[in-house]
This record gives sequence, structure tokens and C-alpha cells, in this order.
Amino acid sequence: MGTLIFHILLISLFLLAEIDMKGTVQEEELLIEFPDILPEPEPDEQENQQDGEPVPNEAASPMSQTQSNRTNVASNRLAQTEEFFDEDYMREVEAARQLVSDVNNQLSKEKVNLEDIEMPEQTTEGMDPETIENVVYTGESNIVYYLENRYHLRLPIPVYLTQSGGLVIVDIAVNNEGRVIEAEPRKNPAIRDEQIYLYAKAAASRTIFNADSDAPNPQKGTIHYTFIDQ
Repeated sequence: MGTLIFHILLISLFLLAEIDMKGTVQEEELLIEFPDILPEPEPDEQENQQDGEPVPNEAASPMSQTQSNRTNVASNRLAQTEEFFDEDYMREVEAARQLVSDVNNQLSKEKVNLEDIEMPEQTTEGMDPETIENVVYTGESNIVYYLENRYHLRLPIPVYLTQSGGLVIVDIAVNNEGRVIEAEPRKNPAIRDEQIYLYAKAAASRTIFNADSDAPNPQKGTIHYTFIDQ
């Protein structure tokens, strides 16, 4: 009886082992590789890429739209400004610019040497001193001098072509022999051409008055030069 039970248990164990060996399935990982497949570009995009042009973005950024709006506003204002100014106004503006350019050219001229300036002279040699006046009018400049009890023997007349004339007063000092030993032009804010002062100083320095041993040495006076616009 015991032997029978032993065999039954042994057979049962074999059967269970066989079932377990048949029923157990070892699962292994299976890797499947798929090739990378890119979507084909649309016909319009493909043509743009072939031409080397970037594909435009339909949705523009807010910053781009703002810059575009500003550019349009500036263009419109410029067009309105050009329409506002007529041809006569533009011609006047151009003439004013030309005038400024001419004045700047005069101011930028190289200063000349006083000795190189040539000018005509009015002489009174042989004239009666009682008939000699201290006022001289010419076409280029008018001259008036103030030197008590003295009259001129030689009075140079400065000739300078300028688009802006004006009055220049020169302070002078004259010795007993009648020679001008000092000549200093006064600044005039209305004078725009600085070289006028050089011509006035040259004319005053060359002026010769009559000799007077009783006059102060030196005697102070002034010569007024009025330059006429040319």
C-alpha cells in the first residue's frame, strides 16, 4: 500500500513538472527598426527652397507690423511736406543757402599782408589848407576823419569788393610830422567780412597829415570808413 502511494505521488510530480515545462514561455524583447520618413514639402515650398528664397511666414510678428506701420507713416509725412513747399519757396531756400556759402567763403579767405594791399589816394599838395575838407566821398567807400587842426596831405581810399558793407572806425595816433604811428580798427557787430578791418587799417596807417610842432605828440583822432556794398 505504501509503495502504491509512493508511485502515485511520483507520477503526479512528473506530470506537474511536464506541465510547468510546457506552459512556461520565456518572453524576449523584439526590436523592429523603422526608417526615418520625412514628409514631402508642398509644391510652393519646394520651389521656394530650390530658388534659395526663404519661405515667408504668413503670420508676421507684432514688432514687424509696427515697424512697417512706422515706415508708412514717415513716407506719407514726407510726401505731404514736399507737396506743401512750392517751387518759389524752394528757390528762396536755395538762394539763402548760396548766400550763406558766399559769406563763409569770404570769412575763410586767407588774410592778406597789409603791405600788399593797393589802393588809390587823394592828395592835397599845393591846395589851400582852408579849402581842404575832412570828408571824402567816393564810389567805393566814404571817409570822414577827426583830427583837430590837422588836414590830410595823402588820404588812401580803401577799395574792397564785399557783399556786406558797413562802418569801420579806426582809432589813430599821429606824431608832429603828420605820420600815423598807431591805427586800430574798432569791432562792429554788423560787419560780417573780417577782411574789411584789414583794408581800413591799411588805409589809416598810410594816411599822412600836415606837420604841426604845436600839436600833442602823439595826437589822437579817428578815421571813419563806410564800405559800400558791391
